Amino acid sequence: MQKIKQYKTINAPPFSLPDSRKGRLKPMLRLTDICKRFDSKTVADRISLTVSAGETLAVLGRSGCGKSTLLKTIVGLVRPDSGEVWLNGDNITDMPSEKRNISLMFQDYALLPHLTALDNVGFGLKMRRLPKAEIEEQSMQALRDIGLEHEAQRKPESLSGGEQQRLALARALITRPSLLLLDEAFSSLDTHLRHHLRTLTAERIRSQNIPAILVTHSAEEACTMADTIAIMHEGRILQHGTPETLIRRPINAQAALLLGLANTSDTRYIPQHAIRFDPNGTAVRISEAVPLAEGIRLTLAHPQYGDLIWYPHADHDTDKPQTGQEIRISVDESQIVWFD
Repeated sequence: MQKIKQYKTINAPPFSLPDSRKGRLKPMLRLTDICKRFDSKTVADRISLTVSAGETLAVLGRSGCGKSTLLKTIVGLVRPDSGEVWLNGDNITDMPSEKRNISLMFQDYALLPHLTALDNVGFGLKMRRLPKAEIEEQSMQALRDIGLEHEAQRKPESLSGGEQQRLALARALITRPSLLLLDEAFSSLDTHLRHHLRTLTAERIRSQNIPAILVTHSAEEACTMADTIAIMHEGRILQHGTPETLIRRPINAQAALLLGLANTSDTRYIPQHAIRFDPNGTAVRISEAVPLAEGIRLTLAHPQYGDLIWYPHADHDTDKPQTGQEIRISVDESQIVWFD
């Protein structure tokens, strides 16, 4: 069997997942059998997805898988060879980009350096020829909403990375877009700012009831921010579902590795809930024990399954595991996901 490419696993305990609201909301964006080729390369192969109001869909995949082309197709910068793009019940496949009422947030913020924070936020309203007083009023309120009202007259270069990203978010949402597209929007921020901006963005998406698509290569970002995830590889959607569903039962090894799931081989995936302490179980040596902010990560040398990554629950009734220690565990074979 040909070996699949290995991807970095998520070196953290199971993360908090968003509450899925799918099924209670009306679809706002619908992609139907989108196909696109550039010369001999297929970058979109019969892609069909829906996103509801107030819902975030993450398109997860590595560079070159077709994520950016999909975004450009939605926004109108690339026309599909076949298939349709529907937004709010209208077929917008042939609609000019500027008429689609779609906002984008980029990794580099794309702020206008010669304009103040206030004027950057209000730029979209100015393009719609709203009265000057109304633009200023709405822009100031948008800055208040993100805590930047005292920075209204500062230019982007004098703002921190987190402040610039908040400014980009306010600018993207002030025009009340029909759809928000996030293109690796948080990848350049440090861990603390990234968490804060993800939370703020998710709150705004829900409060304004806007459908959103997050394009990312980060499984952690997709799982913590999105209601549903579409795993993309070589122009195709491998699997689409809630984070909980995908983590519990990835469709194949490629999907599991793109999700950053440890204990994945070419033929199987052993989820965390399949492993437990068992005084009558298999003896395994702890080759590495790494303390984490919450709990501990163990690397176990298992005689049957090889190295296993495990995040034991903090309430187990054994001493704190140490590197080099031997413990006994069992692996529930009924919980192992076997790939075809």
